[in-house]
Amino acid sequence: MSQFKPLTLSILTENTTYSRPYFNSPNLVKVTSSALEVMTDLHYVPAATVLGEVDMESASQQMILRGVRSLLVVDADSDVIGIITARDVMGDRPLKIMGERRVAFSEIKVREVMTPASQIEVLPLQEALHARVGDIVETLKHSGRQHALVVEMDPVLDRPVIRGIFSASQVARQLGIALQTHELSHTFSEIDRAISTGE
Repeated sequence: MSQFKPLTLSILTENTTYSRPYFNSPNLVKVTSSALEVMTDLHYVPAATVLGEVDMESASQQMILRGVRSLLVVDADSDVIGIITARDVMGDRPLKIMGERRVAFSEIKVREVMTPASQIEVLPLQEALHARVGDIVETLKHSGRQHALVVEMDPVLDRPVIRGIFSASQVARQLGIALQTHELSHTFSEIDRAISTGE
């Protein structure tokens, strides 16, 4: 005789909906909403990563395929060694390397263009838990960056882990702002305009 038994099934009832990830709500938010509403929580959404030795062209394609504007740069042990954004890909650093070394864009490695971990400011999860969307907007504006990484201590690994990511363009989308460009200053001016007009 089997040690297992079939569970009781029932028929799906009318007006049944489905669960949405709590921390990755695609719903519209207000500047006074919890910051967690606009945080990409890596407990629910797989991190978009790239190895530092990958070429820039492949990294750019990976961003497009994933529909993201940044990638965490990792080493062979999956430790985060930096971050690369769409702004980095389209910025001056690749052009400078191409000119100095006389190489094609596809020959440049991600590690040569990324912002290294030693220069990345992070936000403790405890701060994010009590923050509002407006606080995140001000934090991004103050840092002059498109993204902010959220870290927490992992009790099992006994070391810090990146738990989530705040993105200026994601915040804008969830505030209901249709961005025509991904220029950082324009993103913030659109958010400011929406806030001041009460949209």
